[in-house]
Order: sequence, then C-alpha cells, then structure tokens
Amino acid sequence: MRLKTLASKQVIDVENGEKLGILGRADLVIEPETGRIKSLIIMNNGIMGIGKSRKEVMIDWEQITTIGEDTILLKSKKMREFGS
Repeated sequence: MRLKTLASKQVIDVENGEKLGILGRADLVIEPETGRIKSLIIMNNGIMGIGKSRKEVMIDWEQITTIGEDTILLKSKKMREFGS
C-alpha cells in the first residue's frame, strides 16, 4: 500500500471509539536498517487545523489491527501523547 493511499484514512481507537486524527497530517518513524515503519505520529491542531492546543499522538505500528477502506483501527495500549 502506498503512503498516498493511507493519507486520507481516519485513525480510530477500537477500545474507546476515539478519533485520533487523519494520517494525511502524520509523520512516520522508520527503522533505517530495514525500512519498516516503527510508529506513526498523528498531529491534531484543533478544529479544522485552527486552535491553540496542539496534540501529537505516537502510535506503535504493532497497535494497528485493521486497515480498511476509510479507516485504520488500533488498540491504544502503548499510545503516547505529547505537545503543548
């Protein structure tokens, strides 16, 4: 699957139904030796990108349970939030 295909997908935590963001506004952490994706960093800047608070969520690739047509479902065991 190409990154361009993933960019429009909404990320949802299946344990609590929370929408974490859209991958189009995400960074990837890639393992240099293998080229595999280690984690995603999803950036949310408030409603429609406007807002004072900026929340970033780091998700380990192993947390992803399903990649569907419009969404990516994950379990939130190791999710880490950071930002201002």
